[in-house]
Order: sequence, then C-alpha cells, then structure tokens
Amino acid sequence: MPLMAVASPHFPFPTPSSSTRHLRRAATAIAAASSSSGDFDYPLADPSVRWPNLSFPHLPAPRFPATTPSPAPVRPPQAEEDERSAESTIASTSAAVEPLDARAHRTRVKKLSKIALRRAQDWRERVAGLADAVLALPPGAPVDDVLDGARASADEVALVLRAVGERSWRRALDAFEWLARGGAPAPRAVAVVLGVLGRARQDAAAEEVFVRFAGEGATVQVFNAMMGVYARSGRFDDVRQLLDAMRDRGVEPDLVSFNTLINAMAKSGCLAAGVALDLLFEVRQAGLRPDVITYNTLISACSQSSNLEDALSVFEEMMASECRPDLWTYNTMVSVCGRCGKVQEAERLFTELLEKGFKPDAVSYNSLLYAYAKEGDADNVERVCEELVKAGFTKNEITYNTMIHMYGKMGRLDLAIGLYDEMRAMGCAPDTVTYTVLIDSLGKMDRIAEAGTVLEEMVDAGLKPTLVTFSALICAYAKGGRQEEAEKTFDSMVESGVKPDRFAYLVMLDIFARSGETKKLMDLYRTMIKDSYRPDDGLYQVLLAALAKGDGGEVIEEVIHDMELVCQMSPQIISTILMKAGCIYQGSKLLKKACIEGYEPDRKSLVDITDAYIMMGKHEEGLSLLECIREHVKSSHDVVSECFIMLLCREQSIAAFDEYSKIQMLNYGSFGRESNLYEYLITCLEEAGFCPEACQVFSDMQLIGVKPSRKIYESVISAYCKLGFPETAHMLMDDALAYGVSLNILSSRVTIIEAYGKMKLWQKAESFVKGLRQASGIDRRIWNALISAYAESGLYEKARAVFDNMMKTGPLPTVESINGMMRALIVDGRLDELYVVVQQLQDMDFKISKSTVLLMLDAFARAGDVFEVMKIYNGMKAAGYLPSMHLYRTMISLLCHHNRFRDAELMVAEMKGAGLTPDLVILNALLMMYTVAGNFDRTEQIYHGILEGGLEPDEDTYNALIVMYCRSFRPEEGFTLLNEMNKRGIKPRLQSYKSLLAASGKAKLEEKADQLFQEMRSNGCRLNRSIYHMMMKIYRNAGNHSKAEHLLAVMKEDDVEPTISTMHILMTSYGSAGHPHEAESVLNSLKTSNVEVSTLPYSAVLDAYLKNGDYNLGITKLLEMKRDGVEPDHQVWTCFIRAASLCEQTDDAVLLLKSLQDCGFDLPLRLILYLNMLLTKRTPALLTEVDNFLEELGALEDSAALNFVNALEDLLWAFERRATASWIFQLAAKRGIYHNIFRVKEKDWGADFRKLSAGAALVGLTLWLDHMQDASLQGSPEAPKSIVLVTGEGEYNRVSLHKTIRAYLMEMGSPLLPSKTRSGRFVVKSYSLKMWLKDSPFCMDLELKDAPALPKLNTMKLTDGYFMRAGLVPAFKDIHEQLGEVWPKKFSRLALLSEESRNEVIQADIKGRKEKLERMQKKGLVMPRKSKKGQRRKFVRQSKQAVPK
Repeated sequence: MPLMAVASPHFPFPTPSSSTRHLRRAATAIAAASSSSGDFDYPLADPSVRWPNLSFPHLPAPRFPATTPSPAPVRPPQAEEDERSAESTIASTSAAVEPLDARAHRTRVKKLSKIALRRAQDWRERVAGLADAVLALPPGAPVDDVLDGARASADEVALVLRAVGERSWRRALDAFEWLARGGAPAPRAVAVVLGVLGRARQDAAAEEVFVRFAGEGATVQVFNAMMGVYARSGRFDDVRQLLDAMRDRGVEPDLVSFNTLINAMAKSGCLAAGVALDLLFEVRQAGLRPDVITYNTLISACSQSSNLEDALSVFEEMMASECRPDLWTYNTMVSVCGRCGKVQEAERLFTELLEKGFKPDAVSYNSLLYAYAKEGDADNVERVCEELVKAGFTKNEITYNTMIHMYGKMGRLDLAIGLYDEMRAMGCAPDTVTYTVLIDSLGKMDRIAEAGTVLEEMVDAGLKPTLVTFSALICAYAKGGRQEEAEKTFDSMVESGVKPDRFAYLVMLDIFARSGETKKLMDLYRTMIKDSYRPDDGLYQVLLAALAKGDGGEVIEEVIHDMELVCQMSPQIISTILMKAGCIYQGSKLLKKACIEGYEPDRKSLVDITDAYIMMGKHEEGLSLLECIREHVKSSHDVVSECFIMLLCREQSIAAFDEYSKIQMLNYGSFGRESNLYEYLITCLEEAGFCPEACQVFSDMQLIGVKPSRKIYESVISAYCKLGFPETAHMLMDDALAYGVSLNILSSRVTIIEAYGKMKLWQKAESFVKGLRQASGIDRRIWNALISAYAESGLYEKARAVFDNMMKTGPLPTVESINGMMRALIVDGRLDELYVVVQQLQDMDFKISKSTVLLMLDAFARAGDVFEVMKIYNGMKAAGYLPSMHLYRTMISLLCHHNRFRDAELMVAEMKGAGLTPDLVILNALLMMYTVAGNFDRTEQIYHGILEGGLEPDEDTYNALIVMYCRSFRPEEGFTLLNEMNKRGIKPRLQSYKSLLAASGKAKLEEKADQLFQEMRSNGCRLNRSIYHMMMKIYRNAGNHSKAEHLLAVMKEDDVEPTISTMHILMTSYGSAGHPHEAESVLNSLKTSNVEVSTLPYSAVLDAYLKNGDYNLGITKLLEMKRDGVEPDHQVWTCFIRAASLCEQTDDAVLLLKSLQDCGFDLPLRLILYLNMLLTKRTPALLTEVDNFLEELGALEDSAALNFVNALEDLLWAFERRATASWIFQLAAKRGIYHNIFRVKEKDWGADFRKLSAGAALVGLTLWLDHMQDASLQGSPEAPKSIVLVTGEGEYNRVSLHKTIRAYLMEMGSPLLPSKTRSGRFVVKSYSLKMWLKDSPFCMDLELKDAPALPKLNTMKLTDGYFMRAGLVPAFKDIHEQLGEVWPKKFSRLALLSEESRNEVIQADIKGRKEKLERMQKKGLVMPRKSKKGQRRKFVRQSKQAVPK
C-alpha cells in the first residue's frame, strides 16, 4: 500500500463480529491514548487491566485470634489533615479497572454427599437446558412458551437469567419480565438481572429495573448490584448516593458494597492523594474488616493514579492488619513501582514475593520487565526476559510490546523492528499497541515511509488504528513538514469514528499555526470547543501567537471572549497569555481595563507579563502598563516596582539599579522581600559588567534577611572574581555549601582558581587545589584552571608539572591544558621555546589543535614577528585549517602595522575569496596603513568601501581619516569629520586634535586652529606642553606674537609651566615677525628670573637679528652671550652658518663666519677655521678634523649633527663649494647622520629627501642621478618599472624642499614629474629616465666641483618659499607669466635662450596656439575635458544631427 493510502478516508476496519481479542486490545489502546501523559505508555503491563475478569486462586485464609475483633481504629485528625495535604497525583495513563468478581473469592466449597452431588448435577443440566431453549427462540418470539411449561423455581429462574445474560442481555430481560408478571421477583433475581444489564452497559434499563423492584424488601445484594452498574461507568457520585440511600432505608452495607465504592472511585479517576486511606478508614468505621479484595482494589486504584505513596501506605496497612497479600497484590505493587520509576522498590517487592513462597507468573515477570524498560535498562530487561522463558512462560504481546517500546524510545529501531519480526515468527499476533509503538518510534526518527508500511500491516491484520496510532502518524508528518498528509490523516481519523483528544487537536493546531493558515486554525479551534475540550494556557498561547502574526484582530477578540466565558479565565491569566503570544496591545488593554475597574493582579501574573514584555523587546510598552497599574491599584505598588526593575534590567541594567536604590531609600512596605527580584537584578548586573552594583544589591539582600538562591550565589561569586576579590568569592562559596545550597560547585571552583591566577595569587590557587585533592578527586577542569593560573604569572615549569601529573594519574590533559602551558611560555616571553614544546607534544601523540596554533600566531603577532606569523599561517593552510575571521583580523592588522602593502592586499583578496567580508577592524587597519604611507587616494577608497558596505565608522575610522586629511593638506575636510564625530558623540583622540592643529598651521588657518584649541580646552582634554608649543608656532607663523605671548598666561592657568623651550618658541615668533627687540626682552626677563639660561634662548635672539639682516647686532649679541658666561654650542654655530647661507653678499657671509672665529672658544674656533678653509682650500688634516667634529655632534641630542650638516650643505651649495658639499654629504651618510637617502639596487631605485635641507637635497639629487646614470650605462643593477623620489610637502627652515627640487628638475629638463595621486613625490618611468640620462646635455657631466674662486654674490635665491638659481629667476617668471605651466624639457630650452630670443619664441608659440584653435573650430573639432587622472585624449569630431532629405 502506498504511503498516501495511509491518509485515505476509509480503512477496512474489522466488523463488530470480529474476535473479542481485537476489540479488547483496541479498547485498551484507546484508553491509553486518552492519557494525559505526553509519553506513550502501555497499560496492559498492569495486571488489573490485563485480566479484568480473571478468577483468581483463593489462598488459605490466615488464622486470626478467636477473640472478638477490636473496633476499627479512629484516624487522628492530624494524620487525616496530612493525608489531605499531600501532593496532587499524576493523571492516570492506563485503562480503567474492571470490577473484581466477588465470586472468585468465595469461601472454600463444602464437601457434599453423593446424593447431593447427583441432585446438583441434574439441577445444572436443567438450568442449562432452559437457557439454551430461551436463546434458541427466534427474534421477537416470547419466552413464555419455554418458561411456562418448565415449572421452574425462583432460584432456577435466577440461574437461567445469569446464563442467558452472558450471551444476550435482551433475552435475559425478557425472562425477568416473565418472572415479574407472576409476582414480585425475588431479590436474587433482581440482583442477577441488574448485573447482566451492568455488564452490557445498559445503565438506563438497569435504573428502571432498580426503581420498579427495589422496594421495601430490597436486600444488600440488590443495592450492591446497582452500585456495580454505576461503578462500571465510573459514576462515583451515584454510587456514593446509593450507599447513603442504603443506610437511610436501614440496609447495612457489607464489604462488597465498600469494595464496589472503591472500584467506582478508581474508575472515576478522582482518587486524589490520601483518599485511598480515607476509604479504608471508612470501611473500618462501618465495623467491617477489609479483606484482600479491598486492599487489592485500593492498590489497583492507586496504581491507575500512579500514586506510589498511597499504594505503599495501603500495602503497609494490609500487612499491619495481618491480611495476607496474594500474588495479585505483589504483581500490582511491582507494576505501580515500575510505572512511577521506582525500579529498586519494584526489585525489592519481587524478591519479597519469592521469599513469601509465591511462584511468579507471567504478570510478575512482565511487571518487573516494564519497570526496567521504563528506565531504559536494556541489560536487565533482557535478563528478566530470559528468566521468564526459563520459568516456563512464553513471551506474549505484553512482553514484546514493552521491549519494542523501550528500544523505540532509545532510538534503536533495528532492535525494535527485529523484535516485531520475531514476534510474528513466534506466532504471537501483534496487537494495536505493537503497531502504534512502532509507528510512533519510526515517525520520531523521520522514517515516515516505514511507519506507513507498519500501518498497512496493521490494517491488513484487521486491527483498527486507535487515537494514539493516528496521533503518532500525524506527529511524524508534522515533524517532516508534510502538512497535507497530516491534515488528511486527521480527517480520516475523524471519519473513522475516532474522536480526537486534546493532544491531537494541539498537534493540528500547531501545524496550522506554523503554516499561517488562520482560517483552518480557527475552524479546528471552534470544532475543539464544540467537542467540549477546553484548551489550556499553552494551547491558547500557540493559537494567539499565530493569529497575531496574521493580524487577525477580530478573531483574537473572539478567542478572548471564549477564554472569558467558556474557560472562565481571570483577566490576569488572559492578559498573561496574550502577552506571551505577542498580542501586546490586546493584553495590555484588557489588563488596564481590569485594573481601572478595581481588579488587582497577583504577583505571578505580573511577573509573567513582565517576562513576556522582555521576551518581545517591548520595554517601553511594558513600563507604560506598569505605570497604569501602579496608578490605579495602590496595593500592588511593591510588586509593580519589582516588575518595573526587572523590565529595566535587560535593557538598562544601571537604570534598573538606580530605580532599585531609589525605592530602597523610600523603604516601601514589603518591597524587596522576594528572592526572585534580587536574582533577576543581580544576574543582569553581573552579566552587564556592573559587578560593584551587583555586590551592593547582594549586601542589601543579606541585610534584610532574604535567603539567596543558587543562581544569586553563583552570580555574586562570579562578580567578586571579576572585581579581583577571589578570597571573598571563596568565602561565599563555603557559606553556600554550609547552608545546603546546591551550587554548580565545579564551575564556581574553576572561576575562583582562574580569578586567583589573574590576580597573580597563584600560591592561593595552588593551596586551594591541594585542599580539594585531599578531600576528593579533582576534575579535569580544576587542573586546567590551575594551569591557567600558573600561565598568568608565566610559570611554565609549574604548569608543566601539573600537565605531567595529569598524564601519570589522570584525568588526561585536553586542548585547554596544552594551551595553558603555551600561554605560560608566552607570558614569560619564551617564544623561541614554543616549537620545542610542540615537538614534545607531537612525540607524545598529541595532535596540535587549531586553537593552539592560533595562540602561537597571536603571540608572534603581538611580538611583531611577521616572518614567524607568516610561517605559522602557511602551515595552518597546508594542514587544512580554514582561516577564521579572527585569524584574518590578526594577520591583516599585523601586516598593516608593518606596512606590508602587497601582503595585506593579497590577504584581503584571499579572505574575500573564502566568502568572508572584511569587518571594520580590518578596514581601519588598512586605513591607517595607507594613511601612514601617504597613499591618500587608497585611504579614501577604503573609507568609501566602509560606507557602501553599510558599516558604521567608529573612533578608529574617524581618527585615521582626520590624520589622512591633515597629512594631505586638507584640514577643512578634517574639520568636517570632527563635527560629524561630535554629532555622533564620538570623542576624538588627542592625536587627531594635534594633527588638525598642525595641518591648520601649515594651511595658515589661524582662526580654525584657535577655535579647535578652545574646543579642546572646553572639552576637558588634558593638554600637554607640546599642544601649547604648537599653538605658539601657529601664532608665530601668522605673525600674531601678541597671542603667542598671551598663551603663556593660558598655560599657567591650565597648570602647565612654561619651559626654556616655550620661551624659545615665543622668541622665535617675535623673530619671525621681524621684532628681534621683543625677543631680546623675553631673553632679558629670563635672565632676571631664577631660570638657568642656556644657549637655546640666545640662539633665538641671534636668529631674530640675523634674519632681520642686522648682522652687526647679531655679532654684538654673540659677544654679549660670551660675557654672560654662556658658552656657544652647536645651536649658535648652526644659526650663524644658516644666516651666512642666506646672505646675498659674499662679504656678509664671511663676516658672520669670522665672528665665530673671533669668539676665542676652542671648539668653535676649530669649526670657524674649518669653515673659512672650506671657502678657500681643503687639506687632509682639515678633513680629519671635520670627521672628528661630526662624531662629537653625533653624540648630542636634538638632531644637532643633522641641523649642522644641513646648514653647512646650504652654505657650500650657495657659494659653489659643491665638491666639498659632496664630500661632507658622504661623510654625514657614513656617520649615519643621513640614513638611506637614496638607493640604486636591483629593481629598487628611489630616494627620500624629507629630512634634508634644500642645499643637501640638491647635492643628494645630483649624486643619485650620477649613480643611476652609471647603472643605466652598465645595465646593472636593473631598474624597476617606475622610480619614485619622495620630498614631502613640509618645509625645512621655511623653505619648501618639494618646490626647490622641482625648479632644479625643470631647469635640467628632467622627466621626473610630480605624482598625480600622491603629494610630495616625483615619479618617472625608468625607460624615460634612462633616455634622459644618456641624451640630455645636462647629464653629460654630473660631477660636483668647487668654483675656482668665491662668487661675489650668492648663487641661490629664495623666491616664494623655495630656492632657485639666482640667474634663473627672471626667466622662470617670464615663462610662467606668458605660457603658464610647461613641460620641463620645453622650460629648459627656453631658459637657456637670451631674453630677446626667449620672447620671440614665446610669442611664436602663443600665435601658433591661436591659429591651431581657430582651425579646430572651423573643422568642428572640440577638446574634451581632461579626466581627473589627467589622461590625454584625442580630439573628436562633434556629431551633427542628421537632416531629413
């Protein structure tokens, strides 16, 4: 049969004439399906259900004392109260108990004589003949024809009624009516016919007979028979009323009456805890002695309710009253213990059964087997099964079903299906339960096709699927997402007459809810209500959640109406369910309305509603509702306040703490008396990182005497450990254990040990573990925590000792153990030993995990060892470890930090290829790398990528961009970013402020810099002295020396003491503004103060006079400095040399240099002689003296040697002592004063002149060109594709190096051009440079030579902030004024011409341009706009519109 046939509308169910065996099994399975238990259960393991009509062997009655029995004991009131306060019982999970047949327990048969035996035999044959004759009558024929001529006595007719009733209750009733027509029937006959009608479930007919004939002469047997009718249907109240009626009519109930009452209560399912003992007490009060039937009935009733305590109590009462239990009793007790999960008690009772001399039957073994199977103890199940077979019993359907169910729950379907095949092979026909268990197990394992096959076999066997069968199949379909099949199966179940229970409705409602089919959902819900099923809270929550998603407002109102009227739910319960289902609006509206009307919600409802708001994230709505409740329900202020705090916890933990503190100060009523509030608040504060606040709340809690819960203790222990107080946490843990709080002791101990380690208290951690070792065994996590504690202090040897101990004694080390050892080496800085430990671990057959490799990689990355990091990374990829986001972040950040551009870009490309998107951390690292390298275009591309990727720029992003804009001389855009940061509440770093200040100074944005400085002060930035110095320089460069002077007062206000350097900057600002006298005034004020005056302020005054052209005053101040006892040093020398290099007249330069010589000091004297000789003659002795002098300067700070050599290079270049300048340059390079200025290596030609002065740069450029010319002619080293010259955009002593180099290159006609992408650089293609070096007349002789005599005038002229050859200045201005920007080659040709020739060429060029432009206009040619990259494009013809002919 195909799988879809499972859900077909019709099944070939067995007809009513099918075997009673099948009907009984189906009835039992249906009863089991109605169980409220969520797990499938097999009720036939209970002997009271297995054989409801079995005649039990009667054991010899115990011998009782001959004395008169004592009156029944009266139960004390306290015991009665204790019984009634017992826990509520679990709902019955098995079929109802059939009434016990009293005839099976009659007294022993008396011995009859032979004549009596013969008469009894004749009598039985006569009764059997009459019964057969009555049953042989055709339908509708009266019984009078048979009974009228029989002349049967009343007793015989009663026996005939019993015999006929066993096969046809209608014929038995006809026979009774025939007897009644002859007069009032005997009570025995009435009792017999009532029993027949009760067994046939004809309650109405039985009631009619009882009312007609239970007159004044009714006996206790008649009442017992009618009570039996009610008991079969579980009508306990009717049985109780009938018992009271007996007493009212003077008929004393006997033991059978009470046994029937007990049976009725058991079948009604209302046997609560303690009721069994109450019924037993009632029997004793009636003066009756309970017999074994009474006890067995009570025990069976307790079994149905899974009430182990009452069953054991009844059993103990039975033993105490000397009523000997029979095999039935023990079997029932074993069954009830097994059903309640008390396997050991079941074993004890089974052993006691054997000790009492009972021989276990199949029920005994099956009951014990069921107990083991319920616990999943497969070994003991197999053992009991073997004992059952050895005892001579065969495995029946109960045995197989129990084992199949067990293996199904364990997921071992192969064994379950094997037992099913064995069952059929052994001739044991599977019943409904067998098939249902298999279908349920297969469905849970997603083997739906096999479940359909089993259902097909079930139908073929003539068995009708039960409710549980259908439910199992529907659940399987639902789990597999096959909604259509589940729906059809449910419809087939209804059409086949099987009424769905609450669970079936719940499954279908859940299916419709998940699929969003609200119409079907509501139709099924209405059907469920019509079938008198009242959905519980969980079902309503599922239903309303689905309706809320579908926006079914009207339907939700209908459901709320049913909850109010049909289910009689209170407003607080309804509102709680609505909140949990997401119907926030309806729930809050209902609760607000109820509160306004005076309804007071209880604590539990408000807490549940608060939890719902937290789960939905609707914090504002929840706070609004609580405010409404607080306003209208004054008595709920405390609980509302607690809920208010709980609601704030998840979103704003510190706000919740503030609210708690405020309410605590007001000391409201019973506020803060519930442990739940503290648990919620402390847990949230600890998780949010507010550990001090969590500890304070805990102290408040202890102060008012609230007992901490387990979760509170664990949170506070964790909080104290995070705060660095592991000793306090240790004490708290001991207190909790002393109070009997069941902490997660292992987790708490690990936390404390790790906290000791972080605080470097490894001795206490060690002592703590030793104490644990003496008390009990140590878990692996404890050892790992101790290794981690040692690792925090870098104690590798101790960590290794713990590791070795774990290897010897166990438990074996894990990855955490290995990582702890590695961390110990890393913390101790012994990175070189990591590979040794790795090799040792591999020799011990340990596999190095990915986390260990990552730990090593991070360690080398923090150490900045790029080589080792790349080696580990490549090894990871070779081993098959896929890089994670964290690994890429670490690698790229390291490469960016070391400016490995190519490697970083390749890593990013590899990351994207692996499907990972770079996050903000990686992009920020790239931003900073490109910013530091000066590749500002690439920086902006990365920033645009951040915005396009939807990422929010953070502090690192903005600060990197501000630095980039400042370095690229775009401070306006940096200020724009700064404003954006302020709007977003992001605080800029001090470095960003400094960069903006510096850029503002270079761009001469004095007002912007001033505003930024004031903003820094107002924002509370801690300004150091360098910030004030920078502002002074800005004011100095702007010529605003008054502000620079005012800044001194501001510094003192901000508690920043000015230093000599501060005064030097102030004096420099005066000097730059052309006010040397003010600078001298500052120097004089320093002299009068107690500050020791060094050469620095003197050099500032000297520099001010020299820059102003007052050379004589400068020399005078030098002599004054000497008189003041201040020895001139390198700063003074450099100042005079720099001034000499700028002198227009050679005589002025010589005068300044001689003034240094005339000072009469030893070291300056040698320097002066050296300088004067440089200008005239060079000797080997002088060269040695210069070398020694540079060596002395190299030991000084403040770049003394660099500044001196730069000034000297400017001087020598200006006065055409260029061979000497070349020699000094190479000597400075040898001494390390100039470092890596230019290079001509294999595929690496380049130069970086950013630290050089203008003269030094021109010397370096000439030497570099000479080296490249030699390499070009020799063909080695090989040149790269492009060559870069870095000059930077800065100024050295207010001279632009970039413009100076550019002017020199243009004079030479060099192909080196300014870079269009990166400022402060010149770039050229290598082949162009080589051709120029070979062919240009300027490169024919690049050797630097000294002029034969000093020129009368300085050969260099300072123009617009840069140096240019003095003779070139007029030509440069003339060319640029008339032609604008021209190519260097063209400029060099024009510059070499005479003024007259140059003007003629320029005019011809201008005329040619005009004529060319006119021709283009006539031909319709236009020049397109140049692209931003400056690409040259061809002229294109304008497109003309086609003119129609």
